Amino acid sequence: MKRILNKASLAASVIMGAGIIGAALAGIAPASAMAASNVVTIPEPPISSLDPTQWGGQILLDQGTVLEGLYGYNSNNQIEAKIASGYKVSDGGRVWTIYLRHNAKWSNGKPVTAQDFYYAWMRLASPADSTGALWAGVMSNVVNAWAYHAGSASASMVGLKVLNPYALQITLGEPQDILGQLAITGSMPLYPPAVEAHPNNWYLPQYFVGDGPYVVKSFVPNGQITLTRNPHYVGAPKEVNVGNVSQINVIPAPTVPLEDYLANKLSVALIGNPSDYQYIKTHPALKSQVHIQPQYNVTFLEYDKSTTASPVDNPLVREAVAMAIDRTPIANNVLNGMAEPAFAFGPPSLGPTKYEHALPYNVTAARALLAKAGYPNGKGIPTLQLYCQTVANSPSSVAVAEAIQQELKQALNINFKIDPTAATLWGAITWEGLNAGVQPGFNIGQGVINWNAASNLTMQANQFVGDPGTMGPASYREHVSDWYFPTYDPSGVSAYGNPNDATEGTTWSSMQKIQASVIKDNAYLTAWFKRQPALYQQLNAAQPGNTTMDLWANLVSEWKKASTPAAKHAVWVSAWKFVSNYSEGDGSTSVGLDGQVYQDQHETKAQYDATIWGNELNAATTAQQENTLASKIDNLLMSQGYVTPLVMNESIFLEKPNVTGTVTNPWSWNNIYQLQYISVK
Repeated sequence: MKRILNKASLAASVIMGAGIIGAALAGIAPASAMAASNVVTIPEPPISSLDPTQWGGQILLDQGTVLEGLYGYNSNNQIEAKIASGYKVSDGGRVWTIYLRHNAKWSNGKPVTAQDFYYAWMRLASPADSTGALWAGVMSNVVNAWAYHAGSASASMVGLKVLNPYALQITLGEPQDILGQLAITGSMPLYPPAVEAHPNNWYLPQYFVGDGPYVVKSFVPNGQITLTRNPHYVGAPKEVNVGNVSQINVIPAPTVPLEDYLANKLSVALIGNPSDYQYIKTHPALKSQVHIQPQYNVTFLEYDKSTTASPVDNPLVREAVAMAIDRTPIANNVLNGMAEPAFAFGPPSLGPTKYEHALPYNVTAARALLAKAGYPNGKGIPTLQLYCQTVANSPSSVAVAEAIQQELKQALNINFKIDPTAATLWGAITWEGLNAGVQPGFNIGQGVINWNAASNLTMQANQFVGDPGTMGPASYREHVSDWYFPTYDPSGVSAYGNPNDATEGTTWSSMQKIQASVIKDNAYLTAWFKRQPALYQQLNAAQPGNTTMDLWANLVSEWKKASTPAAKHAVWVSAWKFVSNYSEGDGSTSVGLDGQVYQDQHETKAQYDATIWGNELNAATTAQQENTLASKIDNLLMSQGYVTPLVMNESIFLEKPNVTGTVTNPWSWNNIYQLQYISVK
């Protein structure tokens, strides 16, 4: 996951001699030789393959530049039709019929058809492709695609059908807006004859057939890639589909981008080092060439979900902390202007943010809230923890933590201990549930998304919603922590036996203990389900043969058929996990029927509301529905001080005066993408 503030050498900027800089600056303004021939040079991370079934650097070229999908991004990162001419939605949002333009062509002049998309998507989902990133495309939501990938369903059972050469029908497991997924790598088409003839290296220049504005002229794995115009490319009507560049040289991103840009080795240079950015701002010739585009990357303060009781359990304390943080000096001074103060989870270009409102910066009101909570001027609040990334993983994280530490000490007289945390634990605190040993306080998290999809629009502010026990009183969190920290929930071990004991589960009486709980839990959960909103019931109704009692009957049948004590024990362990809770490692848990009942009885209304809204968000089929629901979730969490956006990170780049149309990837990968829009004056 690429972050905007990359580790770079400050010394590299310092040691450049005045003569070198002066000579380089003198050559910036005129069009360079590479521009004169309509050739541009673009830096990218190492790209080892252009196969869209994978997820890596190739996404920067695959989606839109050398391969074009049914939908894609324009130069403003808005989704628009590419190969598609339109679509129809039916069955309440579960069935999408996409119609293709008849004039789209492959680089060999052959027409692009629905069969080409079917072939590429089924290749991605094939059980033969164990490394395929099935999650990175529309197939992740197609009926039976995952089962086909696992080898438990046939190709004919997958919800994908070619209706005719220019119509493709997609059947989803549940209603969803799929336009964003149709724009990403895993949803690109492939030319079947080329891939069949060269299955492992079809993307090499001598074999490559693409349908994007550019084709591959040369390819060195993890080295330079040369792209030239596709002579047969026909773009979508009434859209800007491609610039005027004849050749794009894609080279590995340099460690000293500013120096290479000054030496005319690059047409565009991403700036990730604050010292480089400071240098640029002090040189007018460079300052006029700097551009800023928003990233979908927000640094935020979040309650760290410690299971230890503390003043932070009081929402008034959390709200006071949120209102005592001044974001402006963090953005301007700590991050040297490479970010903007954030009062919502995302930039203005992200749909939900127009409806989002973080708690305002107001020290007077914050102090009043703290006093109301029973801690006037911070009296009675112990030193709190402030987790952040290490300098090695994020050079700015500790500096941001130090700024927050200072601001909250001055405003509220609350002391914080900064704890730079190893990447694994920091990630678990940020994105997972409960973690052992976490002390009461806050964490400096980061919200990033991989592509435009309804479930991503909360910018990961909703991490509190997806895992049990992350909200609510300390007693609730402490009880639920038994589902996370031991391998098996002690209450389940006490009630049913220990799954680690090979002698357990070998007699029918051991299964009967579990069965009694399954029947009781099922009765409770069935009644609970009937009280939920109609849409929730519609979206979560069990399919025939997949109800709780159906699944339990299957387990009983397997247990009775097991012929050895070891085999019976193995089935019993599955039955134990069906009803009780167990840990999947730091920060995650699998919740059985007992846990579902407990959670339903004890979770806060805020977590319940956010869960219901999140369920509806995943099934939304219009932008207005998505924006409304995502903003409701974020506003709820911000209003109670669970999460507080701090700064919105930005992509900052230099672009030669005669170059236009550079688009930086706003998603988690950052870098430059959609190279097809670049033009030269």
